[in-house]
Amino acid sequence: MHCKYNNKSFKIIPNMPILTAEKLIIAFHKLSIFLNQPDDEFNRVVDSSLNSNAWFQPEEVKRSLASLQEMLQRDALEKWFEQIKVTESPKTIGMILAGNIPMVGFHDILCVLATGNTAMIKLSSSDNKLLPVILKQLISFEPALAERIIFAERLKDFDAIIATGSNNSSRYFDYYFGKVPNIIRKNRNSIAVLDGKESTKEIALLGHDIFDYFGLGCRNVSKIYLPEGYEIKNLFEPLEVFQPIINHFKYNNNYDYNKSIYLVNGEPHFDNGFVLLKEDKGLSSPLAVLYFEYYKNPEELKATLTEMEDQIQCVVSHTDLKLENDVVSFGQSQHPELWDYADNVNTISFLNNL
Repeated sequence: MHCKYNNKSFKIIPNMPILTAEKLIIAFHKLSIFLNQPDDEFNRVVDSSLNSNAWFQPEEVKRSLASLQEMLQRDALEKWFEQIKVTESPKTIGMILAGNIPMVGFHDILCVLATGNTAMIKLSSSDNKLLPVILKQLISFEPALAERIIFAERLKDFDAIIATGSNNSSRYFDYYFGKVPNIIRKNRNSIAVLDGKESTKEIALLGHDIFDYFGLGCRNVSKIYLPEGYEIKNLFEPLEVFQPIINHFKYNNNYDYNKSIYLVNGEPHFDNGFVLLKEDKGLSSPLAVLYFEYYKNPEELKATLTEMEDQIQCVVSHTDLKLENDVVSFGQSQHPELWDYADNVNTISFLNNL
């Protein structure tokens, strides 16, 4: 129901239950416990997820669930909620979710619910099975959340927008949603910076940053910066444990396609049989390709990366580059904390200030 006061439209939502930080913390933590030991119904959804998206292999879905389970620990939730104001006057937040990796939009939904607002969710056609079953489980732990979760094919009557897409779709989002408060995300890529002192174990961990979710996420490393004179074998040898990725037919198709293009065009590259390493100044490498670039000194590299910070999601390194972008340890790019916000835009501050 909409009413007007002083020529301003506002919503009246009858009997909207009041949520508190403590209720939300309990519900979110119960979800973490459930994800650690899900029931048979949930496992069936996980196992069948690849029927609608061939990239969503059960092991990759379980990887994502494990990351969510880690994120929703009680102590982390309590720390996070210290910066959250749970509103008693909920607004409706339209949400356009991505579907490149399993449940990639869950953190945005969590932010909306944590602030006491209503999530009006337009699911990606690539990931429209997993999130509904997770949110159904969350509602079972806190029934009041049933009033705060809406699935919609078409967004309308919203107060703000959070939309994630490509550089092309962001122009569409700007056109349609630019007049309301919004977070509109474009393409970003993650990088790794090596100094040549990494251990074999650290490089092997870097493999997770590169290959988890087949490299499809914005937090996956798509480019590596190497010190001049770096021996490529020091990178390739520890990554051999990830060779089985080539057995996935869609990944293999991308590998074969890009390899044939480089061979036909005579473009120099390294090939270890499951990933192509190509020297390139770009950040966004094709699937099954990893770009690399040599740097002379850390200060020059820092200046270069600072100029491109709006294209970078996170940086994997053990060096202290003092960048604005999120810098994480090897193997941790796909294990964000609750307070690691996409594109360095604090979603909670955005929602608290509506």
